[in-house]
Amino acid sequence: MKKYLLALLSGMLLATGASAQQAPVDEDLYLSAMQSIAEGRRADASLILERLIARGPQHAGEWLDLAMIQCALGNDADAEALFLRIEREFQPPPGIRDIIAQQRAQGCYRWKAQVLWGLNAARGYDSNVNQGASFPIFTDSNGVPLELLPEYKPHSDHYSVVSGDYLRDLDADGDLAFAQVHLRQYDHLSAYNSASLFVGAEHPWRLARWQMRSSALLGALTLGGVLYQQQAQLQLRAAPPLKLPKGYDYSVLGSVTRTSYNTLAHFDSTTLELRNVLGYQNDTSQAQAAIGYQRDFGNAARPGGDRSGWSARLYGRRMLRDSLQAELELTGQRWRGETPYSPGLIDVTRKQNNVVLRSVLSYAVRRDQTVQFEWRQVRNRENISLFQYDAHQIQLSWRWSNL
Repeated sequence: MKKYLLALLSGMLLATGASAQQAPVDEDLYLSAMQSIAEGRRADASLILERLIARGPQHAGEWLDLAMIQCALGNDADAEALFLRIEREFQPPPGIRDIIAQQRAQGCYRWKAQVLWGLNAARGYDSNVNQGASFPIFTDSNGVPLELLPEYKPHSDHYSVVSGDYLRDLDADGDLAFAQVHLRQYDHLSAYNSASLFVGAEHPWRLARWQMRSSALLGALTLGGVLYQQQAQLQLRAAPPLKLPKGYDYSVLGSVTRTSYNTLAHFDSTTLELRNVLGYQNDTSQAQAAIGYQRDFGNAARPGGDRSGWSARLYGRRMLRDSLQAELELTGQRWRGETPYSPGLIDVTRKQNNVVLRSVLSYAVRRDQTVQFEWRQVRNRENISLFQYDAHQIQLSWRWSNL
């Protein structure tokens, strides 16, 4: 599709250049229409096309621009009618005649839903499956030392994972739907076996010169064979019209997430988030930095009450060789509660501090198959020792996709 649009854009600019001596041309509308098509906003391109037709083209170059946009939108009959009008009413130069002939031979764009899918199988080891406390002794608010029960101490185990993801275009305007399923089973700690399913949809649109993407997500998670958590999320990503250096992009992301716990009382919550995301990409590398503020609202009986915090993420990916790729990711999350966590037992306001470091090496065995080795380290440091824990995971996985 990108190659097709580049060819159309090149032809359009050639035609405009060939007719520049006849009358001044408003190139902004033509370029804006082609950019809208390239970004999947075909409805926007159609509106621009209506404006161009209403303005009334004055010469063969402008008529050809309209024909090329019609062709890029898949309107064969309208494009051919314009080609015939150019040939009948004007005396187009050889360059324009060649473009018309090439376009007729190539044919107009035919939209076809793009489908992407992937399957993953993995084997791994987790040093702290249950997020057991790093310190076996807990001192309560009265200074009494209490030894934790065995189930609250770290337990390690090996696990197997099977997962899959699916993405499909819904229409030519860039709307898409996606789904993801994830199954994890431990060798011995079956109470922590999990299964999750998430489905969602995304819609691109524009507000003035801002590029917007709205999405909705629904998900559910089981733990030990029992429904544990349900989640719903609405998200909006907005990219302002900034003139950034080549390869850079910036956007602001806002979301509201509702989480319900089926086996825990008083832990349901609604989380609001506002995040800034700066990215960079070239042929061999990709990098992203993000920082955001979060506000989490629970009910009055939730331990610690409402909470607020910050999150940050640094991510980098680079091709080391033709088939070898490396990734490095560092994420951090800080929360602060508003009230003492558990009056009488833990008379302090909880302050959470979680840091995760992740590194990945991926090797493409074939075009559609990849072997991946992943290492992850988690350090959860809080002012309540009962919740402090360390963990690391090592995982070897195989991925098969239609890319």
